[in-house]
This record gives sequence, structure tokens and C-alpha cells, in this order.
Amino acid sequence: MVKVYTIASGKGGTGKTTLTANLGTMMAGYGKKICIMDADIGMANLGLILGLENVPITLHEVLAGKAPVSEAIYEGPNGVNVVPSGISLKGFQDADPEKLREVLMELVDTCEYLLIDAPAGISRDGVIPLAIADEVILVVNPELSSMVDALKTKILTELIGGNVKGVILNKATLENTEISKQKMEEVLGVKVISIIPDDPNVRKSAAYQSPVVIKYPNSDASVAIKKLAADLIGKEDYITAGTEEDEKFTTEGFLDRLARSLFRRKI
Repeated sequence: MVKVYTIASGKGGTGKTTLTANLGTMMAGYGKKICIMDADIGMANLGLILGLENVPITLHEVLAGKAPVSEAIYEGPNGVNVVPSGISLKGFQDADPEKLREVLMELVDTCEYLLIDAPAGISRDGVIPLAIADEVILVVNPELSSMVDALKTKILTELIGGNVKGVILNKATLENTEISKQKMEEVLGVKVISIIPDDPNVRKSAAYQSPVVIKYPNSDASVAIKKLAADLIGKEDYITAGTEEDEKFTTEGFLDRLARSLFRRKI
């Protein structure tokens, strides 16, 4: 049976779309049949990140009734299936968001895991991805404003009968942050399931329109994403970064220091 995760955030700029692309790519790399869909029909970026910005048929055409969803599925890195939204204003104007639920119901028959990149913030278009998911994962930056916006998204999700699995703390640094992991869990009422470090390699890989887990597999962000992808599919052993010594240095060095700096800080 398919498992549907909606990746959401309370505000733009959290790195949600980039994280979704990398998670889907890595889960596919573990041998799972994965589909990722850009449900942000107004501000689509998933296609840009994966080099699919010029494909002829996107979710826009599907929602406009001009093509079946099967024609809007493209193969990405590691064999992950991708349904991008279009980037044109005309396509956005023609798309009917009310058809999104029908499209999602068709997609669940094509994969083992469906990752939905939801629109940032609270909007009518974003309600369906939150409601249809088995579990919603919130992407939050280590800032008070990001946490407050995420709380609004969590409340909305629960109001419409959805279930929030947890929070991904993205773009975390070793420096003091505005919010600690403990306080974040207290306020949001859900667990922080992963901490992804702020890694310049993520931005570098974006310039190549390639996931960081492919372009820079030994990077700090890649190691954290690999572990998260393994956790989501229930894989106990996961692909490590580089040699055993390299991986030990990366995971027990940087990430360990990062965790201490976030866990111990009080606000």
C-alpha cells in the first residue's frame, strides 16, 4: 500500500522543495518506487531544481484538463518519478486546483511512496495536500518566525483531520539559534525527526540542477538526508558517505556538534 508524505512549511524559503527533491531521490536510491509531485501550482520550483523546467506537459496541463497525469510523469535521478508544475502564468491561470485530489488519487497507484511538495503558507490550494497525506512533515528553519508559521500549518492540518508526523529542522548551523530543539518540540507538540545542516554544497548542487545527494554525496547535508530517507522507509542500514572513517567524521563530528549546540541552548 502506498504511503503519502506531504512536505509542508509555514513560510517560503525554508528549503522545503530542495529537501523534497533530495528525499525522493535518496528513497528511490534505496530501491523504492517513489513519486514526487509539486503541488505548488502558483510558485512551482521542483522542476527547476531537477532540470525539468522545459518539459511539454506539467501538472498545470493536467489540472486544466488538457492531458492525463501519466503524461506529466518524468524520470529523475535514481529513477525517481517527478510530476512538476509549470512555471508560466498562463498555465497557472488555466489550472483548476479542485482537480488536484483526483490527480493525487491516480498517482497513488503508481508508487510505493508519494512525496507531495505543498505550497508554503496557508492557502486554499495547500489544504488538499495536507488533508490527503498519511502524514505531514513540517520543514522549519531555526528561527522564531519560521516556527510560528509552522505552528499555524500544524493547527490547520489537524483542523482538517490530517496528521503531522514531525518536524525537519533545516539549514541548521553551529551558531546559536533563536530556537532550540526542545523548545520547538514543546511549542509545536511534535518531534524533531531530523536536523539538516546548513551546507553550501546544497546551493552548489542547485546551480547544476542536481540533488546534493547525487552531486555531493559525502557532504554533511547528504549524510543527514540519507539517514532521514532511510528512516522514512524503515530501512535500518543506509548508504553512508565515503569510507567508514569519513562517515564517522561527518556524522559524529559536525552533526554531533550541531546537535549539542541546538539541544542545549535555552530561550
